[in-house]
Amino acid sequence: MTSGETTIRTYLERLGARESVPGGGGASALAGAYGVSLGMMVCAFTIGKKTYAEVEPRIRDIEARLAKLREAFLALSDEDEKVFLPLSQAYGLPDSTPEEKDFKETTLETCLSTASMTPIKVMERVCEALDYLGELEAHGSNLMQSDVGVAAAYLGTALEGAVMNVYINTKMMKNQNRMIELNEYARKLLMDGRAKSRLIYEAVEDKVKPQYDPELDRIDRNKVDFS
Repeated sequence: MTSGETTIRTYLERLGARESVPGGGGASALAGAYGVSLGMMVCAFTIGKKTYAEVEPRIRDIEARLAKLREAFLALSDEDEKVFLPLSQAYGLPDSTPEEKDFKETTLETCLSTASMTPIKVMERVCEALDYLGELEAHGSNLMQSDVGVAAAYLGTALEGAVMNVYINTKMMKNQNRMIELNEYARKLLMDGRAKSRLIYEAVEDKVKPQYDPELDRIDRNKVDFS
């Protein structure tokens, strides 16, 4: 059953079970799906409002692009599970003879490279989604800005989770050139996406966080009920 067809509860039960899949890679992709879905909600609440009539065509375009990204994240969550199977099988290949060793090493390198590319694709799509989210922070409904911040947090999680799944695979590679190529590209995506995510999150935080002077507007903390 794919992540796009199962219930949240069923998926989480599988995620928490003693099974190799689904794992962190698939969960990271789903975090991306949550992030873009929240972005779509911001679009939905912005479209049709007179205040935002001037930007409505662009908001509609962003909504459509985020919808495509959501489908991509769901597909990548499933892809993460699919690429793990041949990798796990490759580790079990015989290596008693020189021919078997060569075949096993070649197969492993191919599977590790393939398994690394799935989280990289997640990272690429996160960076794209964050560009759209930045526009929603600037032009989306003011009433939905907290959801923009949550979306940025989800996308940041997707990014940082995905890069872990790049590194765990490239670390096992014997082809140093390919390992360095993948690591450097993943690192670039991480730095770019992390900066975008934090900028959006902090911009939203400045908007929605109540402003007060801690010296002038003191409260009697012992009498505040936080229950």
